[in-house]
Amino acid sequence: TTNKRIASANSKAVLHELQVELIDRFGLLPDHLKNLFRVTELKLDAHQLGIKKLEAGPSGGRVVFDNTTPIEPITIIQLIQKEPDTYRLQGASELRFKRSMQTVEDRLQTTLSLLALLAEETHD
Repeated sequence: TTNKRIASANSKAVLHELQVELIDRFGLLPDHLKNLFRVTELKLDAHQLGIKKLEAGPSGGRVVFDNTTPIEPITIIQLIQKEPDTYRLQGASELRFKRSMQTVEDRLQTTLSLLALLAEETHD
């Protein structure tokens, strides 16, 4: 199905080609497909940052890092120090965050912003 093809895309290039193909065939995409493309792109970005799980709900979420994350620990520590009421560590590999995100768009924007902050200073 189309949803499976989108969700299983393994690169942004493949994702973009699929989006172009669907627009060519069907015209403007419905919101649920636009959101699926955005979520899949978010997952690809998270994977590149060594994030194995990223969850966001109405009142917050969590990021679970794998052992190979290129994100420097100091980046996470500084994020927590800057906003201690928003971010906290749970164990050695999980960052939790509190934020009101009532809509899908709120969740997407918040997680995109968080990934951008975490990606600012990564090692290779």
